[in-house]
Amino acid sequence: MSEVLEQEAKASTGHASKYTRNNPYLSTVSVNYLLTGQGSEKETRHVELTLEEGMTYTPGDAVGIIPENRPEAVADVLKALGYRGDERVLDHYKVEISLEEALRTRLGIGKLARGSVGQYAKLVPELDGLKVLVGPENKARAEEYCWGREFVDLATDFPGVITEPQQLFNVLQRLTPRMYSIASSQKQHPDSVHTTVRVIRYDSHGRSRQGVASGHIGDRAGEGMKIPIFLHSNANFRLPEDTTAPVIMIGPGTGIAPFRAFLEERQATGQTGDNWLFFGEQREKMDFLYKDQLLGMVKEGVLKRLDTAFSRDQACKVYVQDRMQENAKELFEWLERGAYFYVCGDATRMAKDVETALLDVIARGSNGTLEHAAEYLAAMKKQKRYQRDVY
Repeated sequence: MSEVLEQEAKASTGHASKYTRNNPYLSTVSVNYLLTGQGSEKETRHVELTLEEGMTYTPGDAVGIIPENRPEAVADVLKALGYRGDERVLDHYKVEISLEEALRTRLGIGKLARGSVGQYAKLVPELDGLKVLVGPENKARAEEYCWGREFVDLATDFPGVITEPQQLFNVLQRLTPRMYSIASSQKQHPDSVHTTVRVIRYDSHGRSRQGVASGHIGDRAGEGMKIPIFLHSNANFRLPEDTTAPVIMIGPGTGIAPFRAFLEERQATGQTGDNWLFFGEQREKMDFLYKDQLLGMVKEGVLKRLDTAFSRDQACKVYVQDRMQENAKELFEWLERGAYFYVCGDATRMAKDVETALLDVIARGSNGTLEHAAEYLAAMKKQKRYQRDVY
């Protein structure tokens, strides 16, 4: 934890609005455990963070976590640059700190950005190897170079470019907060905020890598540790104001997070609207996140329906959109009853596949064309009955 952040956090008292990405709340990790079972290909964790009185959130909101770069990655960058780490630099607010602290808490030394390569190249325009990575005409080549690489690779491949530590503030992007969907209702957990984090670990170009924030949470944010956070409102992802309205939730993987919050909220406030959850992951035995709680909610009637899709449990892969198609008739009936439809999770493939399946469900249910289904969906969007939180 940087001294400046610590001082800011200590000095700051009062309501949630006081805590921002530039002035975060120094929270304590009260719970951090593995949700996935032994043998799973994924490492997904449930994390609970303490809040100060007056900090409030609504299901659908996010928690911003301000990570630190791991010490080993910082040491590797210092070595590649030929610095000790005790050199003095001015941060973005002109506060004097050590280079080691700057690399750990201020600068994005993870995933290499094309912009950083461009800025780095400006320092030595005549360097042949770098020349071919800059300019609009070399965009594809630069993207290929950046893929799977971090700043340490750039500094290693093209050494001697940084002649003074302060130059790094022009080359590197700021270390930014990571936003995670809140997985709890404050009605049930007044003093804490919960989230669901998949820890990213991989090897590329001969080095072991990890997600900056998820790695921090997986390796260095054990119970009792401090971590700077802030709460972020998301007015575009909200439960219906009508507490009797049915709700359909599509949340594979960590996309389950806001729907755990939705269900806890509806449970705590005694909302009578029917709830239907579609959850997908790889294997039921080791990847069924929040299984006991969800099955308990089915038993209590909080969850009217729970449909799961475990893609690797049979020869033919099954996903949430396949379960939607299998239940097309009932799904359309729920929509006709005024159900709100929510999607959370991967934007690149899942969200598109789910929307395609939804259009098909509407077309089949209404004996209409896909054009008619698109109009139906557009009307749902207008009524705020189709909401997505995808990333």
